[in-house]
Amino acid sequence: MKIIVPMAGRGSRLRPHTLTVPKPLIPVAGKPIVHRLVKDIAKVLNQKIDEVAFIIAEDFGKEVEENLLDIAKTMGAKGTIYYQDKPLGTGHAIMRAKNSLSGPCVIAYADTLFRADFQLDENADSVIWVKEVQDPSQYGVVSLNENNHITGLVEKPKEFVSKFAVIGIYYFKEASVLKDELQKVLDANLTHGGEYQINDGIKAMMEQGKVFVPGKIDEWMDCGNKNVTVETNTRMLNHLSKEGMPLISSKIKEDNATIIEPCYIGENVTLKNTTIGPNVSLGDGCVVENSTIKNSLIQTNATIKNAHLDNAMIGNHVIFDGNFTSVSLGDYSVME
Repeated sequence: MKIIVPMAGRGSRLRPHTLTVPKPLIPVAGKPIVHRLVKDIAKVLNQKIDEVAFIIAEDFGKEVEENLLDIAKTMGAKGTIYYQDKPLGTGHAIMRAKNSLSGPCVIAYADTLFRADFQLDENADSVIWVKEVQDPSQYGVVSLNENNHITGLVEKPKEFVSKFAVIGIYYFKEASVLKDELQKVLDANLTHGGEYQINDGIKAMMEQGKVFVPGKIDEWMDCGNKNVTVETNTRMLNHLSKEGMPLISSKIKEDNATIIEPCYIGENVTLKNTTIGPNVSLGDGCVVENSTIKNSLIQTNATIKNAHLDNAMIGNHVIFDGNFTSVSLGDYSVME
């Protein structure tokens, strides 16, 4: 089984945090989004992962590439890096990894996290993972027949089609079939708004009679902007806490500190005259003094003093000293 992760976009809605770090590498509950994504996919598949291929922008740099290859290595899988030089859509991104498009494969966009407990239907030609939503008109949704097979994909339908939204994770029993259809899309220069879309390849497979079925997930967590990423951090912390995952490092220094779980606290963190939590992630090397922090996501090596933070997202190496509450500070910012 292979996992292919298109992630060449920087994530403009999450700026300033994505000015220095690609969105899929922003940590949620202590681990990068893309790390959690591929681990959770592997858990649902319950199969050996042979390869994890990442499609990135070339200017992400060697450090990012090494981090991604390490993710694959921790899963006992081969790691492969491909480049998408122009933002020409989902179909174009996937075809940058055409050398890996063979055999059983999951394609997953690295801007979403999920919780699911279902058995992969390996008799189907493809599984499209979906989540029931209250307002289908805001999403791309699937249409279903009486056999619960997917018969179509509709973007933001004005009339009711179904309540099942596509979350951006797909399984293909034989990925080379998708590759062949997407190559036809590229050859025909079939674009929408100047972009090549995976949906055109999927629709062509449906016309061939390939069987597509829905994989229904329990929870869908977005990481599109600051507010929803902080919310996703909260939800993930609660899930991990209930699952009994260790979240607080033993290598922290406390002086008159209170921790209200669930929280993730990394290594070599110093807490003085401070209350942390609930629903806070503190990365490695942070120093927090005379502060109260809740419902917030703070990355590595930040120094925070005299703060009362709620719904805050703070990047790496930030220095913050002040009486602000809901903030969004990128890497290396200073407020004192």
